[in-house]
Amino acid sequence: MAEQSLRDRIIETSLRMFEAKGFHKVTVDQIVKESKTSKGGFYHNFTSKDELLYLIHDHFISYVLEQGKKANEQWDTPTERLHAFIKSFVSMIDLYKSEVTVFYEEYMYLAPEYINDIKIKRDQYKQLIFKVIQDGMDCGEFRDLPVPIISMAIFGMVNWTYKWYKQDGQYSIEEIADMYADIILHSLLTEEARENPKFSKFFLKSYPQDFKTQMF
Repeated sequence: MAEQSLRDRIIETSLRMFEAKGFHKVTVDQIVKESKTSKGGFYHNFTSKDELLYLIHDHFISYVLEQGKKANEQWDTPTERLHAFIKSFVSMIDLYKSEVTVFYEEYMYLAPEYINDIKIKRDQYKQLIFKVIQDGMDCGEFRDLPVPIISMAIFGMVNWTYKWYKQDGQYSIEEIADMYADIILHSLLTEEARENPKFSKFFLKSYPQDFKTQMF
């Protein structure tokens, strides 16, 4: 139990330091000092500084992967599943904002073996999105468009949010998630599906009119 507590403390300390200074400017010695441990304590829990960056990424990719699997089990239709995917994907930006920021800003410093491990879970999540969109096209809920293009457009839209989203900003993460879902589903659903009351409930009645450019 004490070792687990030390492990968590080192991860939290490194996350804070990576976010403030950048991964490449933080040394193991600095992490050890800041987390009030020893090099022996550090290397008992981690093989390297790279492993910390890998674990920081694993926190948020594991969350969205778990939520994606739950959406597949919970909802009957591709539209409902995609809506749940979008909501949890956007929520991840708020829940793991520091982790997302550090990873996307610093991932180029990762050793190749960690990049390969990261790719496994990212590919699993990508395939979940690909499948729900293909299923939606197959059953006539979604327009017939290239699945990879639609999927990567969603990934790009959501992933970039960390660049401008502020937790104390004008819009809550729930409101942003609802707007994203509205935009994506309006673009993707067939005319018949958009008129289905089961799905039209996901559309906003109106967009906020006082959007402030200083959010960016």
